[in-house]
Amino acid sequence: MSESGFELGLDDPAEAGLYETDAANLPALAVAARDAGLMVRSIDLDGCRDKATLLLRLASVLDLPAGFGRNWDALSDALRDLSWLPASGYALLLEEAGQLRAACPREYDTLLDVLHEASQGWAAMEVPFWVFLAVEDEEHGVAGSALLH
Repeated sequence: MSESGFELGLDDPAEAGLYETDAANLPALAVAARDAGLMVRSIDLDGCRDKATLLLRLASVLDLPAGFGRNWDALSDALRDLSWLPASGYALLLEEAGQLRAACPREYDTLLDVLHEASQGWAAMEVPFWVFLAVEDEEHGVAGSALLH
């Protein structure tokens, strides 16, 4: 059992992936991820309504290298490397992801693909890479399952 009281198996790379959750769960997930020894980064997507803003937010919070190309391929390469942020595992908490999904569904889907590829790449190296997206689904309530696994 972790210090936070959550036993989520966040140290298991085979279970890592992309998950939708309620925004209210993000603080507890951050604590649980930290207690599992993961590097936690919260990325506020409030107001992200285009690819440029999204990539800028990600680059800022993840401290991507100065030469970051600000395109999907560069983001994919950076997320599968992270040598400038060495850790035993990673947890990205994307706040207000629903705004991006509503405003830019194409970019949102591409982001999910890039994050999924990164998670799979890290899992192959036995490193957990989790992404929790705060997305409220008005029709079905709050989602709490894997998006891509």
